Amino acid sequence: MNTNLTDALKFVSRVFDFLNTVIQEYGIYIFMGLVFLLIPFGVWTLGGGLRKKLLKGKPMTHAAPVIVIPMPGAPPQPQETFNPFPPLQDPPRCDCDAHCSD
Repeated sequence: MNTNLTDALKFVSRVFDFLNTVIQEYGIYIFMGLVFLLIPFGVWTLGGGLRKKLLKGKPMTHAAPVIVIPMPGAPPQPQETFNPFPPLQDPPRCDCDAHCSD
């Protein structure tokens, strides 16, 4: 095995051991610190911090929020709405004398 490779592997092993002990002993504090740093960073990001910084003094382009694609042909007819309670109507008139009694 190459001596440079073994030295590199030993170095990487020592670095991983160091990181392992640091995470075991101080992991909760590192996590809490990252969370407390991410909260203001998230607020700054949602507030447009980097966008304001990059576009300072430059005209801002506005894009349409909706893309409209015109389709050829007539628009479809609206469907008839279903009325579950239609208005009352008179019964149909009967022209035959056999069924009607006046």
